[in-house]
Amino acid sequence: MIVVLTGGTGGAKFVQGLARIAPQREITAIVNIGDDLRWWGLHISPDLDSITYALAGVLSPERGWGFAGDTFTCLERMRKLGADGWFQLGDRDLATHLRRTQLLEDGLTLTAATAEIAHAMGVTAQVLPMSDDRVETRVLTAQGELSFQEYFVRERYRIEPMGVRFEGAGQASPAPGVVDAICSASAVLIAPSNPITSIGPILSVPGIRHALQTTSAPVAAVSPIVGNAAVSGPAAELMRAQGYPSSPVEIAKIYADFLDVLLIEETDLTAAAHVGSANVIGARTIMRSDDDKASLARAALAAAEAVRSRAGA
Repeated sequence: MIVVLTGGTGGAKFVQGLARIAPQREITAIVNIGDDLRWWGLHISPDLDSITYALAGVLSPERGWGFAGDTFTCLERMRKLGADGWFQLGDRDLATHLRRTQLLEDGLTLTAATAEIAHAMGVTAQVLPMSDDRVETRVLTAQGELSFQEYFVRERYRIEPMGVRFEGAGQASPAPGVVDAICSASAVLIAPSNPITSIGPILSVPGIRHALQTTSAPVAAVSPIVGNAAVSGPAAELMRAQGYPSSPVEIAKIYADFLDVLLIEETDLTAAAHVGSANVIGARTIMRSDDDKASLARAALAAAEAVRSRAGA
């Protein structure tokens, strides 16, 4: 079984590539829920939806989030009725949130609700939230503390971040199946997701980092940083806010206690060939096409397998 820790647009692209080279039934995605929010009375799980849509083949390629070909009639009408409209929900996307909220109110856990939605969409991979407990990513700014969606969507990450914390993480538990998946995996992959606000919340849940440290599976990560800039989004700014210079090498340091190998953009190889106990190898990490996504996923799996082979030699 291949386990991938993922979230955000880069994570969704990587999962699309993984599903092109491996049967979905062999993939378990452990997904960030730190971005979740309550909106119009609905439970919204943006990263769970992006990964599920990616696996179902309905993720919008233009936006990198939401349902392909979606319309926004309800959003327009809500704005005219005086409701907040800065968080954009498409009409087809809205059905997912209505169904999730209904399932949760019927007493299902987020894990069970996610599984039901994924099954209804024909997804055969296992999609697991990192926890069934509430964990919320909070961004400290000069204008006060914001939820991740307020910082990322409403403010379009134009406000300088001063720090990040994960509210509720200390009291949270890994969702059922998360630790077992990591410990029984043949390979664990860390998607090229924001290390602070996409992978960081997952690692903040007690027990998950320990599982990564103790699993017998090789752990390979893909850097979302090329040069000193993020491929997309505010990863570089958020890294600096947490005390990490923005560079591929720093990704290895963030994951240092469990990482075996880091894939970075080929042009960055001169930065380092070895960081701590993790090897660094070059790959084409920018995913502009479906072939790019599959190629990167294949390279990550090959890197993990090379680690396994060396360990068994």
